[in-house]
Parts: sequence; structure tokens; C-alpha cells
Amino acid sequence: MRSRKIRIRWKTAFLALLLLTLPACREKAEVLHLPEPSPLLSSRLHTGSLDANSGREATDLFLQRAMTGPYGIYTNYLETNQAGELASGHEVLSESASLSMRIAARTGQRERFEAAWRTARDTFEQEWGFSYRYSPKQNKAYAMGASVDDLRMIRALYEAGEAFQEPAYSREADKLGERFAQYNVSAGSLRDFYDSVSHKTNTFLTLCYADLRTLQQLPASAKPQSLLENTLSTVEKGYLSDDFPFYETRYDYKDKRYESESIRTVESLLTILHLTEVGREREASIRFIKEQTLKGALYGEYTRDGKPMNQVESTAIYAIAAMIGAERGDAQLYEASLRRLEAFRVTDTASPLFGGFGNATTKEAYSFDNLMALLAYTY
Repeated sequence: MRSRKIRIRWKTAFLALLLLTLPACREKAEVLHLPEPSPLLSSRLHTGSLDANSGREATDLFLQRAMTGPYGIYTNYLETNQAGELASGHEVLSESASLSMRIAARTGQRERFEAAWRTARDTFEQEWGFSYRYSPKQNKAYAMGASVDDLRMIRALYEAGEAFQEPAYSREADKLGERFAQYNVSAGSLRDFYDSVSHKTNTFLTLCYADLRTLQQLPASAKPQSLLENTLSTVEKGYLSDDFPFYETRYDYKDKRYESESIRTVESLLTILHLTEVGREREASIRFIKEQTLKGALYGEYTRDGKPMNQVESTAIYAIAAMIGAERGDAQLYEASLRRLEAFRVTDTASPLFGGFGNATTKEAYSFDNLMALLAYTY
């Protein structure tokens, strides 16, 4: 950790994370026999009709040129006073750090991976885990992490261990996995976050936080069989219906019920991706994603019975759909998703957002959209 003193303000952190976070469910599942993770950097699905390298390079150059500072990738290209309840401006997120680490590992860039990991530790690491957000202007790390980001950090280390044939990275992932289980698992159930002020976890799980593949990879000391079984059961029972094959938002362990104000597509797609990575996706979900990508559109938000609540599409939506296609070995879905994604790229060479994904008029460009696109191009 850097020697700077970091002020932690619980009230603002709590409100911010509640606004950012979503939760989930659980019950006893059968003994699991999940497939082993597929090899890293496996054969690409590109048929040659899509210039994936060009797309990846353009996104990468934009991020390095316009959205990278001493603490990592900016949350937004536009700067703010960094005092809001939600991360904004040139604040940095552990989400972005963990995605940057995964991208470096998957593309075999060892020096870049090590630099990203060193910055992530210096900026976000606390004794209980990784703060989800740091504000340079406020000199403030927030008092909570997010399980999904911690798991992605751990996953990136496992991927680096494999990509660089470096056991030290895998050992570090094991160690962090043990710490993760200590602070982010309660009563055998995965939780969204740990509150370092009250020293308690929250009472719910956001389904898209359940990174099943990473939970599968944790060492036995951090992964009682019941944790993986309960988490998978919680996620699978959140399935809405074959008519609208997306997933509930969260499960509240205290009230023993699922909750969804609306169905946000990014969240459900992440849930489907996590299920696909362990071979437990629903065919109805894949058909719906493919049909909408090829012949319609995947909108940002739906009612629980599948009616679009807006006509907003996004880079991240199609990036996740592409990763689902890659995990399924479906070249048609993969390439169709990337083509839809490319429609959001800024191609005006006079724009400061040139090469990246964002709104050229308002100059808004978000780290999540750009990093998810870049990650999708590594599959």
C-alpha cells in the first residue's frame, strides 16, 4: 500500500454501493460435477470476415491515450468533483483494475499484467479485500468491496499463472481466495460485499456477482462444497421462464425471496455467461440472445415478462453476448455480437473519443463499456 492516509467514509460508501449493487438466492443443490475450465487462449472463433485485431488495438489505444491515469482506468472520460454517490469522472474502480488484469493475462502481456496488478494492490487493497472505488481528488478509498470484482481479481491471477507459466500468481490467487471466503461468505452463502465498518456482510446476493468458474477454482480451504452448490442453486432458481429466459436480479437470504425492480440486460447476460462457463446455461437463454442479436436488438432493460422498458443498446451488452458465444463455441453469435458492438465505436478522427466507445456528442465514455469490449476481443 502507498503510504498516503486514506479516509474511509462509511455513510457515503454504503449509499453508493447500494445504488451500484444487485443481489440473489439459494437452496441445497445436488453434488456438482462441473467441467474443468477451458484452456486459456484457446482457438479463436474468428472466420476472417471480422478484423478482431484492429478492433482490439483501436480500443486499447483509446484507453491508454485518453482514459488512463496513475491509479488506473478512469470511470468516465469527463472529469467531475468525484463527490457523488456513484463513481464518476477520473475516479477508479477495482472493476476496471480486474478487467485490465484479465485482458493483459489473456493477451500474454506479462509486463503489462504485473503493472496492472501492482497498481491494483497499491490503490485498492485493504486487509479485508479490495475497496471497490478510489477517488484521487477526495483521497478516499471506500469502505466496502464488491465480491464480483474481488473474484475477477482472483481469476485474473489464475489466468496469469496459466498464461505465463508462473506458479507464484496461482499461489497468490489461492491466498486471496482464502481471504475472500473469510470476509465475503456468511453461513455458507456468497454475499455481495463486506462492510469494514460494521464488520458484517450484507444479506443478499446479486445473481450476476456469482462468478461460478472462479469459485470452482478456489482452493479447498476457501471453498467448502456447499458454497459452490448453494451459489449455483441460488442462481439457477432465479430463472424467470422459457418465455423470457433471463434471471432475477437478487436473492435476499433473510427474507428468502428473489427481488427485481426490472430486469437489466447487462446483469442477466453476466449471469448467463457465468452459467455458460460451467456448462449450466439454459438453451432458451442462448436462443433468445442469438435471435435478438441477429434479427432484433438486446435492449438495456425489460419488465419481468420480457417487455422492453427502453430502446437503449450498449457496447457492454454485445460484448457480453460475444463472450457467451465464444464460451459456447458459436462463431455466428460471437461475430454477430462484435458487429453490433462496433456500431458504438467513435470513428470521427477529430473527436477526443476516437477509437473508443462512447457518445461523441456529450463526450461521455465509460470504462466498463470499453474494457468489456476489449475483453470480448480477447476471446
